Order: sequence, then C-alpha cells, then structure tokens
Amino acid sequence: MNNNQFNFENHEYSVKIEEYCSRGWEIFKQYPGGFIGYLVVTFLISFASSILPAPFGNNEDGVGGIVNFVLNPIFSAGFYIVALQIAKNRIKDFSDFFKGFNQFLQIFLVYLVGTIITIIGFFLLIIPGIYISVAYGFANLFVIEKKLSFWSALEASRKLITKQWFSFLGFFIVLLLINLAGLLLLGIGALVTIPLTYCIIVAAFEDIVGLNKG
Repeated sequence: MNNNQFNFENHEYSVKIEEYCSRGWEIFKQYPGGFIGYLVVTFLISFASSILPAPFGNNEDGVGGIVNFVLNPIFSAGFYIVALQIAKNRIKDFSDFFKGFNQFLQIFLVYLVGTIITIIGFFLLIIPGIYISVAYGFANLFVIEKKLSFWSALEASRKLITKQWFSFLGFFIVLLLINLAGLLLLGIGALVTIPLTYCIIVAAFEDIVGLNKG
C-alpha cells in the first residue's frame, strides 16, 4: 500500500476496543516517564502562556489565548509521534515529543479546520457536530504517519471511521471514561490516562490502517 493512498471502498475492519486498550498500555509502559514528563512540561508551558497579556494569553473570563490555541495541537501531536515510534520498535528520545513542529502547518490546519467544521456541525442541530467530532478521530495520525495534507487527512479519517462510526463512538466514550477515572483519582491519575489515551488511539490506527515500514 502506498503511504499516501488508502482504499476505503474495499477496506473492511472491526473495532477491537479491548485489544486497543491492551496494546496502548503496552506502548505506554515502554516509556511512562517520558509520557508523563512531557505532559507536565506541556502543562507548564500552557499555564505560562495563559497568563500572557490578552489576546496572547487568556482574557479576564479565562477564554482565548492565541499562543495556546496555536501550540496545543502541536503538543498533542507529540504524544502520537512517540507512541508511533514505540509501536514500530524504533529508538525514541524525549526531544522526539517536539517533532510536531516539523509538520506544524498541516497539524495546525487539521485542528483549525476540523474545529470550525465541528462547531458548524453543532450549530446544525448538534448531531452533525457529534458525527464530525468522532469521524475526525484519525485525522492527526493521517498527517503525522501517512504525511497527508490537512484536508486529505480530514477526509481520509472521515471516510474510514464512517464505515464503523457507532463502534468508534463507543471507542471514544471508553477513552473518555478512562480519563474521567484518572481525574477522579485526585487528578493524579490523569498523568497516566491522558498520554495512555493517545497510545490507545495509535494502537487502533496501527490495526486498522497500518504503520509505515520505512
């Protein structure tokens, strides 16, 4: 299969939630200190950015913040990048978490355009917004791993996930519940559950789409 092409019409698959959670945990366990440390670093950077003068930081209502709006999708990509390296048994380094900046434009555009379309969907009787928010679940990975442009990645994710949309809805609900459980543990559990979530999504992508060999 060409890295930039995917045959959606003929690709049949099932969503194996338990298997993905198990595989995601195995990925996380290979570098727990790195994942947790990176989460702490990004939190500190986001906090520092939020207190910058508006509009760069949050306004008096706690809303806004251009710096975090731009940086957050890139920080999220870092979890995917390292989880992908582990899944492919490649050597990883803490600096790899920041390699999302190498694909800054496409990653940011996935976030920006995906967010705009999702918000429009929620204005259209909510259901379209729910559909889109689930359907774009693989978009970042299509950019990071398959090197697709932002629009091709959004469409690739939407077409693929739509084939098993309700199964993916259940999958993302499970991930939400995992993170809620982490927050209930005085918030400390979220240090594990947040990066674990990214690892589990990578495990699903690995099974359904496949990872680059080169």
